[in-house]
Amino acid sequence: MALPATIHTFDVQLADVDRGVYEDVALRVARHPSETDANMLMRLLAYCLEYEEGIAFSEGISSTDEPAVLVRDLTGSITAWIEVGAPDAERLHRGSRLADRTVVYTQREPARLLASWAGKRIHRADELVVHSFDAGFVEGAVAAIERRNSMTVSVTERQLYLDLNGTALGTEVHEHRLP
Repeated sequence: MALPATIHTFDVQLADVDRGVYEDVALRVARHPSETDANMLMRLLAYCLEYEEGIAFSEGISSTDEPAVLVRDLTGSITAWIEVGAPDAERLHRGSRLADRTVVYTQREPARLLASWAGKRIHRADELVVHSFDAGFVEGAVAAIERRNSMTVSVTERQLYLDLNGTALGTEVHEHRLP
């Protein structure tokens, strides 16, 4: 018998000054038994940092044809393909063809990730944006995760300030592009 997903709840206060987004969001995030807390947190951060009307978590690890997070317009068309971790070039190529923009959030070494895609076919590769965080940020946030979470996310001038269950962390949101 397969193990069930663990449900985490997050009451998020989001203030993204850079984009003019101010929202209170209640999220139920399912963590698949084979998913790490770090990957779940990256999905959550990607959701918050890309928040707009139509954003949603996909089916997650069990879905191989969708990204971790996506944005659909009112017609159901995908407008943003948001990956987490280290997707392969084929997956990014497919996402870039389906969506208006493609974004990756990674806790891995961005230079290695970009190098793994070098020379591979990725539709509109010059528009692909990869975001990463300062060393230790993700690990510090993971240590504060509980089943029920209170979270404040503030972004100003690409600086991310996170308060997760009373643990305050900060990082720059680094942007990388394929050469």
